Amino acid sequence: MNRPLVGMTLAEMEAFVQELGEPKFRAKQLFGWVYEKCVKTFSEMTNLPAAFRAKLEGAALLQLLEEETRQEAAPTETAKYLFRLQDGQKVESVLMQHDYGNAVCVTTQVGCRMGCTFCASTFGGLVRNLSAGEIVDQIIMMQRDLPAGERVGSVVLMGSGEPMENYDECLKAIRLMHEPDGLNIGYRHITISTSGLVPGMRRLADEGLPITLAVSLHAPNDELRSRLMPVNKLHPLREVLAAAIDYGEKTGRRVTYEYLLIEEVNDKREHALELAGLLKGSLAHVNLIPMNPVAERPQYQRPSRGRVVQFRDLLEANGVTATIRREMGGDIDAACGQLRNRVARQRGVK
Repeated sequence: MNRPLVGMTLAEMEAFVQELGEPKFRAKQLFGWVYEKCVKTFSEMTNLPAAFRAKLEGAALLQLLEEETRQEAAPTETAKYLFRLQDGQKVESVLMQHDYGNAVCVTTQVGCRMGCTFCASTFGGLVRNLSAGEIVDQIIMMQRDLPAGERVGSVVLMGSGEPMENYDECLKAIRLMHEPDGLNIGYRHITISTSGLVPGMRRLADEGLPITLAVSLHAPNDELRSRLMPVNKLHPLREVLAAAIDYGEKTGRRVTYEYLLIEEVNDKREHALELAGLLKGSLAHVNLIPMNPVAERPQYQRPSRGRVVQFRDLLEANGVTATIRREMGGDIDAACGQLRNRVARQRGVK
């Protein structure tokens, strides 16, 4: 099987081109074509000799993903992609075009085993981890769809799956995203999300990278969080918050706490006050996310706008910075796992 180029570091690419009998300097040219220019074919690599391009055709793979389907929100500021992998598995990614730049949300695993009761990603459990190349190729595929001169400026590893369970490949992917001769995405514009796997959080704190940590909290106490997120039984709130606070102190980066608001479940006044008590005084920001209804989870509904605003105002009044996530993609299968599950249902796949 041909060797995938996406996912190779510059050093790995240098070794590869030398295996093909080419001088080492060709690797930097190839690296730029793959990660900076995001070309689709070897024929576009015009500064490489034709003989070298012919070798690449026979020995290398330029693309790991194929677009299966796409949904675009109205207006078309958000697009959700379903990509097919080489083994036929499918993953979702989202492109969000803002006035201030282009952001993408990428997936790190096929499926998920965390079992969060409000999420569509957990149906079918975990299939496998993605390679660093499969993670980065999601960005490359979406970069190709941007107008000339525009670039992906920020990335969140917040799609399906738990990045901390795929730690090594995610970190390799992050380093590749950052390469100045490639996608050139600053570490400060990269966010990695976790449901609260403490060992991974502490390991990340020691990496010395100024990336943003996002912790999926979704409840202000262990009893409720364990009902919503079984992982809390393994790593209760006290441990998760201690690791998050340590991350903020070591990196100087404010930790983002994701809080999905579910009507009459975790959106009450007492929940807001309890959450404020947990986070007040720490380097924290709460990102409030009104529930995007999931067909498979009919017991969970979206709260009214008034309840969402009241929750935010209570946090702010009690010393915790909070924002309400901007609505993007509400008219498409925007929540993690929704598009993949819908396509599978339509095709009779269990």
